[in-house]
Amino acid sequence: MFVEIRKQGKKKKYYLIHTYREWDKVKRISRYLGSSLNIDELEKLRQRAEQSLNKQIEERDIFDLSEEELNAYRKYENEIRIEHLQSLDWLQFTEQFTYNTNAIEGSTVVLSEVKDLIEKKDKPKNDDEFETLNVAKTIDFIRDTKEKFSLELILKLHNICFKGTKSFAGKLRNVEVVIRDSYGNIIHKGAPFRKVKTLLMNLINWYEKHHKKYPILLLAALTHNQFENIHPFQDGNGRVGRLLLNYILLKHNYPPINILMNDRQRYYLSLQKFEHDNDIKPTLRFLLSQYRKQYNVSTKKK
Repeated sequence: MFVEIRKQGKKKKYYLIHTYREWDKVKRISRYLGSSLNIDELEKLRQRAEQSLNKQIEERDIFDLSEEELNAYRKYENEIRIEHLQSLDWLQFTEQFTYNTNAIEGSTVVLSEVKDLIEKKDKPKNDDEFETLNVAKTIDFIRDTKEKFSLELILKLHNICFKGTKSFAGKLRNVEVVIRDSYGNIIHKGAPFRKVKTLLMNLINWYEKHHKKYPILLLAALTHNQFENIHPFQDGNGRVGRLLLNYILLKHNYPPINILMNDRQRYYLSLQKFEHDNDIKPTLRFLLSQYRKQYNVSTKKK
């Protein structure tokens, strides 16, 4: 935020300005502070207006797009033809998804071991192996559940994934979290923990308002990315977020997506582009690339 001075005759008028990018547009919110103010008056009014603006920003309906904007984003889903759910080999998907989603988070369980655990040829001996079975159970859950998208559903996904391996399974965090790269640089800060529940409820309310009119891949991508921005759990947000992505796809009769371990850097970059620029296009392009690798899909001619 910054103070803008506008001259009107001999008077100077002061405005507090906040600019932000929403999709491909830069938008602007302003608050009039007054005219002919001294430094102390300007600072007091600026602080008061900043609190008001911050509240307005928090309450703003996230990603409320016009029909024109929605049509522009439908082109991403129109680029491919996706095969029907009925042809999906669920055992193969479960094994592949479980391996990749855990490997992205540092699990040492290799694909052959994942298969042996899921097919009950081996028994789990450590936390990584227990979480392998837990993620597979969570896939079964999102495949069959009729539950609506809710805070209870989010907590349930986390609890199924990490029951028996994390003491905070199924509980929102009560600490601040930051994500660092291998050099120690902060690449993401989760929302303040005191705001986590409110932000999740905002996301759930937004979904309820828009799920019937938004293109499904866009709906799932926005929900997933915003969930990752909030980072509501002390650990396990990546896995729950990718399960949530597939919950929404399945709920709308779209095939689930397996995000590959080998593509995790592109995945992370798409999340960062969304966090910093509110740009969902890299995520949509990335998810379409994963669909192409996973399914027998063809590009439609334009």
